[in-house]
Amino acid sequence: MKTTTTPSQRRPRGRPRTDESPASLEVIFAAALKAFATHGYDGVSLRTLNRELGGSHNLLSGRFGSKEALWYATVDWAFQPLVLRLATAFDPTVSDPVEQLRITMRTFLLHMAQRPELLGLMSIEGRQDTDRLSYVYNTYVQPALEPVERLLDHLADSGRICRVPLRLFFFLLAHGAAALFTLAPLARHFDTADPLAPACVESHADLAADLLIRALEIDSAAHGGDQGSANGRRRRGEVA
Repeated sequence: MKTTTTPSQRRPRGRPRTDESPASLEVIFAAALKAFATHGYDGVSLRTLNRELGGSHNLLSGRFGSKEALWYATVDWAFQPLVLRLATAFDPTVSDPVEQLRITMRTFLLHMAQRPELLGLMSIEGRQDTDRLSYVYNTYVQPALEPVERLLDHLADSGRICRVPLRLFFFLLAHGAAALFTLAPLARHFDTADPLAPACVESHADLAADLLIRALEIDSAAHGGDQGSANGRRRRGEVA
């Protein structure tokens, strides 16, 4: 007698069920992000990733279809929390916009310590003008920086800080202050303290944010202002 296969018994098209994979999406994305941030898009092999994840040779192609699709899915998974965290860093109870800028910078640095691969990925992708770079910038970098740019313009217009291009501000913060976390092995040559240890992360984020604020601030006393420029500062080591 011929056996009839019901629709529920057929293998579904597209992505397989989660229980068919030995690795969760979180594990897959974390491994993929590390690989793309270390070796670049062209240097990543799905076959190698499959082995690292302990799956079959078609685990990733079965889930995502291609390396390109995996890259885009990984970027979405990695960058969405950063955009959300920066958006929620704006505290309506903080009346001083200079202090708000400091909080925003500190929040960014703390997140980079948790996901240092983000800047590793951007350092590689930023070397070539590709569709991948345009996607990251247009989808995540630009939207995340729009409120920061408005804050910088507001502070410059009100005479609180010197006018600084957003590009310069971004590179000083992201590829300057946050580089300690992305280049942790190099950082350990300067100091035996682990740059990714929680205490070191907090201290570095506070100090870097304070230094950048002090570099940007205009001495209001020297410019006829009625507020001291130190009003928006926190002492070194104080946690927001």
